[in-house]
Amino acid sequence: MKRSYAYLLAAAGIVAAISGVAIAQQAATPAAAAPAAAAPAANAAAPAAAAPAAAFDIKSVEAMPVGIERGKAIAAGVCAACHMADGNSAVPLQPKLAGQHQAYIEKQLMDFKPAEGAKVAARENAVMGGQVAMLSADPKQYANDVKSLAMWFASQKLVPASSAGVNPTLGMSIYRGGIVSKGVPACAGCHSPTGAGIPNKYPRVSGQFADYSEAQLKAFREDQRKNSPANQMQDIAKKLTDTEIKAVADYMAGVR
Repeated sequence: MKRSYAYLLAAAGIVAAISGVAIAQQAATPAAAAPAAAAPAANAAAPAAAAPAAAFDIKSVEAMPVGIERGKAIAAGVCAACHMADGNSAVPLQPKLAGQHQAYIEKQLMDFKPAEGAKVAARENAVMGGQVAMLSADPKQYANDVKSLAMWFASQKLVPASSAGVNPTLGMSIYRGGIVSKGVPACAGCHSPTGAGIPNKYPRVSGQFADYSEAQLKAFREDQRKNSPANQMQDIAKKLTDTEIKAVADYMAGVR
């Protein structure tokens, strides 16, 4: 009887031990069916895509009167990518238009588009040719666009570029006194001693990017740009070397 009782106690102990191990294993293993609480729904995690900006339509301004507000709207829709909305370009090969003379801007924009019946523009430029094509197709409305743009940019305050100090003595000598031995006139005679230019005739060069001025002088020299009245700039640029062009372009950037 005592032996039987001992067997029963031993058996009960073994069962208890097995049960304890099973419970421990069950507690250590997470339920396979439980969902991952930390994983958010895919749709909730993705932010809503921003709606694309509407493309600028020139017809949206054609009912506006000629003036600064019309020019401002066109500048923001067509010109800002290269020249910034206020005309203060940040790219050295794309000119600053802020503070430029209205008449000069008008002339250039008219020159970029082939005249009626002409095959090529007076000033050929692939980029600007594409840009002016975004303006009104009707000649009268195109003229209104051009005048409005010119008024807008002329009214903006220029944030001027600066000289990098490239051969300043040579640059100042050419700008102020020309090169007598080559028949090169002083730049100051047309663009003024301060580089402000003469409204309705000669553009402002003060504060313009040196890289842009250099590129234009070389374009005149190589007959790649031909829209200077009476070929004046072409005749002058053909007498200048690369060194002279670089020096005077850099000086103009800093002249005030």
